[in-house]
Amino acid sequence: MKHSLVDEAGDRRTFVLVFETGDEVVEVLEAFAGAERLRGSQFTAIGACSSAVIAYFDWPSKQYRRIEVPEQVEVLSLIGDIAIDGERPKVHAHVVLGRSDGSTQGGHLVSARVRPTLEVVVTESPRHLRRRLDPESGLALIDPSMSA
Repeated sequence: MKHSLVDEAGDRRTFVLVFETGDEVVEVLEAFAGAERLRGSQFTAIGACSSAVIAYFDWPSKQYRRIEVPEQVEVLSLIGDIAIDGERPKVHAHVVLGRSDGSTQGGHLVSARVRPTLEVVVTESPRHLRRRLDPESGLALIDPSMSA
């Protein structure tokens, strides 16, 4: 992955990241966030992947149902945020994937392998975002009262 800082205004930075074939999206984004000390950010992306795993949160079971996407797909829309979970940055992203027949699949992004590229714009928030466990859902959700 290659990246560049394209804007900086006060406490807000904007980066452009260009992923390369073989990069794993969530892993690379979390490593980048750690290296740049991002504590609250949002991102958008488009590109393509050779495979992906997405998930659907099943409310009655409080579990994610994994959906394997073992084919080349277009990343039509990838949006998400980066917040602190414990002491580490954590990516939370949703994606819409376009298949070769024009149909789409979407959900919570678990993992994806880039091919040939993914273009990501990351905008840092001037306030840090923290996650905490929500007892009703069992998920680590952003807690606005813990933002600094």
